[in-house]
Amino acid sequence: MSDQNFQIFLACLPGLEPVLVDEARALGLPNPVAVPGGVEASGDWNTVWRANLWLRGASRVLVRIGEFRAMHLAQLDKRARKFPWGDFLRSDVPLKVDAMCARSKIYHKGAAAQRVERAIAETLGAPIDAAAGLRLMVRIEDDLVTLSLDTSGEGLHKRGHKLATGKAPLRETMAALFLRQMGYDGTQPVLDPMCGSGTFVIEAAEIASGLAPGRTRSFAFEQFASFNASAWDKMRANPSRTPPLQFFGFDRDQGAVRNSEQNAERAGVSDCTQFVCQPLSALMRPDTPPGLVMINPPYGARISSPKLLYGLYASLGEVLKTQMRGWRVGLVTSDRKLAHVTGLNLTPGPLLPHGGLKVQLFQSGVL
Repeated sequence: MSDQNFQIFLACLPGLEPVLVDEARALGLPNPVAVPGGVEASGDWNTVWRANLWLRGASRVLVRIGEFRAMHLAQLDKRARKFPWGDFLRSDVPLKVDAMCARSKIYHKGAAAQRVERAIAETLGAPIDAAAGLRLMVRIEDDLVTLSLDTSGEGLHKRGHKLATGKAPLRETMAALFLRQMGYDGTQPVLDPMCGSGTFVIEAAEIASGLAPGRTRSFAFEQFASFNASAWDKMRANPSRTPPLQFFGFDRDQGAVRNSEQNAERAGVSDCTQFVCQPLSALMRPDTPPGLVMINPPYGARISSPKLLYGLYASLGEVLKTQMRGWRVGLVTSDRKLAHVTGLNLTPGPLLPHGGLKVQLFQSGVL
């Protein structure tokens, strides 16, 4: 494997960059720095593989493979033909090219993408296909052409084992960064009284089990010229552990509970998780040390009646104050008023885009 060093960009939701910096640093990525929309770091292919395999909060991992100046399309064409594509791409693997132009003499992104596609097809022989899983990004800004490869393929929230989801599910990447914001380190119990498809509970159980989030899926970098299958197999062979049964999900919908159980089974964490069909009013503190209550209750367009929502959030606050003394609460909602209705002393985090809404994580101290 080449020990060439690259600039690596870890994409994440705007607003969560500092949390992802913290995670990247904990994973040992060199000098991670928060930038708008993600985190910049540097490293070799080994670092790129580890970032894809282990980072829970990144939505994808991009690698900058080169840059050059181009003032017009003919110059772009000429320089793209001189680029060593064979160091990165295979001649038998289809790819697509996405281009964007800003403040540059080359202003037509479609024409720019076409020139680069033709250069790759004619110098390397790789097929160009708009439906390809492999993506090269060409960014032309102030006449500087930057070439980057998407090393992830499908978004990293697609862990590969959560097949069943409910309405408006929280992405695993978002849930992971919320858990980190709450100070979760894998040792505390985690409970979700409205668990839906079990995202918070399963994510927490995986962290506690030492399971890599990308362990059961494939990545775009497996199609690169630099890929070494035996080194990758070695990196993936990571021993896990079985934590105690301290990850609990409850939902009044039997279908949601069944989905959660199946998702936990596929994720390999069914021994330390428990899902029960019950209404919020039946919640009782489990026989474990205090931990975190993580909730993504209904909000916004997910329930039509604001009156019902206010009643639900008021009940939620009452039940938590009565039953979960000593625990801390992380509540995700799009409405500050709803968070206030719980009667809990909650501190709001940054506003984040989620399914057409802006949501926040509200944190409580110890109840």
